[in-house]
Amino acid sequence: MAEGNSYYVIKKKAVPEVLLKVVETKSLLETGKVSTIAEAVERTGISRSSFYKYKDDIFVFHDNSEGKTLTFTCEMEDEPGILSVLLGLIAKYGANVLTIHQSIPINNMATLSISLQILPSTKDVARMVSDMESIEGVHSIKIVARE
Repeated sequence: MAEGNSYYVIKKKAVPEVLLKVVETKSLLETGKVSTIAEAVERTGISRSSFYKYKDDIFVFHDNSEGKTLTFTCEMEDEPGILSVLLGLIAKYGANVLTIHQSIPINNMATLSISLQILPSTKDVARMVSDMESIEGVHSIKIVARE
């Protein structure tokens, strides 16, 4: 279970430069302007270790997520009912499940990939992700794409 995860909305001017460069590095990779992480970090002027340290923890905030697709991965224990609780939470917040894929569990851990459609009726997405992280048996939630 993830502990102590909180989300903040802060102005760009308050974000440390290294984090802004991580976002820039991710953008270079996502748009195909560079083909390797080494090339991207060289272009943005940060170390590979800084990139790897923060890459899963910073994203550009889009204040209008409506109509967007949110894709994330989740690592969870292979225990009956955990997936049901996760999907129930998604339903509670009013997001629409587009795709779901669960790997075969290895060492009692399963990896799940879910794509959600954010609807006009979807409640606070950041709060939903935070609540997902607090489910007993869920070890990590990582947002991997926003479209």
